[in-house]
Amino acid sequence: MKKTDAIIIGAGPVGLFAVHQLGIKGLKAIVIDNLDKAGGQCIELYPDKPIYDIPAVPECTGEQLTTRLLEQIKPFNTELFLNERVDEVHQDDEQWVVKTNNNKKFTAPNIIIAGGVGSFEPRKLSIKQAEQLENKAVFYSVKNKEIFKNKKIAIFGGGDSALDWALELSKYSRITLIHRRNEFRGAQHTLSEIRKLEKNGKVAIKTPCQIISLDNEKNLKSITIKFDDEKTEKISTDFILSFFGLVMKLGPIAEWGLNMDKKTIEVNPKNFETNRKGIFAVGDICSYPGKLKLILSGFHEVALASVECFKRARPNEKYRFEFTTSSKTIQDRLGKK
Repeated sequence: MKKTDAIIIGAGPVGLFAVHQLGIKGLKAIVIDNLDKAGGQCIELYPDKPIYDIPAVPECTGEQLTTRLLEQIKPFNTELFLNERVDEVHQDDEQWVVKTNNNKKFTAPNIIIAGGVGSFEPRKLSIKQAEQLENKAVFYSVKNKEIFKNKKIAIFGGGDSALDWALELSKYSRITLIHRRNEFRGAQHTLSEIRKLEKNGKVAIKTPCQIISLDNEKNLKSITIKFDDEKTEKISTDFILSFFGLVMKLGPIAEWGLNMDKKTIEVNPKNFETNRKGIFAVGDICSYPGKLKLILSGFHEVALASVECFKRARPNEKYRFEFTTSSKTIQDRLGKK
């Protein structure tokens, strides 16, 4: 079981800034996120969309903001546990114990929930057989592209994930790209490259259509798709990669005994602590009078929550507020000379 000063649930901008606010106070943290990369909604929902309300940054994308926050917390050598969902939380004296879906265990006096509006999960195929083949022949993300080499792959979706993987895997596999509409939402230059591959017979594009059945006994053999004109086509395939986007679910958080207001967690706006001592909620998932769902507000919330975290993690030390511009201690922690 790994011990630390604070467990941060959520690797979005607010969760990453929490690492910074804890770090300048000398506290260690670990970050757990259900997604396979840091950035939260900024990365998953609008990586290229401009953000205009970050102080002193006239304009940046979600991806750029995430990159800068990761750069900012580098001095603290914080471990990020990605592709991990927190399933269980229980108290052991003054400590909180967290267990993930992969049976990893962590303990700390503080938990900061920075989970946006809940955890992101892939929108799954609605066909019953797909569930039986999940992580065998049906996948909603790519963790090891080697298994797809020299195979027949049906890729579903019209966004960047579908287009990017169609282009990448076409280097050594037979790709059929399937989308329910004629228009694709992904980057135009990627689509142009795929259209070139289509002309050369390296990628097949099927639109507008949807999957209606899978043909499998032990292994996936083929799929049947149905076009908008009611025609059907059977396609031989070894794997399905489905990129229908994400759905947001509150998940196990709803079972942790926290005061909930619909799908948000009620907090004390003085320190953003919940009704359970040592568990804090910040960002879009918390609610209090006057709450604004802005990244800026989340940064303010973690700044105050980190003070209370210090008091719990260092009960025998007096918290002393210091400015980063004048504190030699903070500058040392940030690696500044």
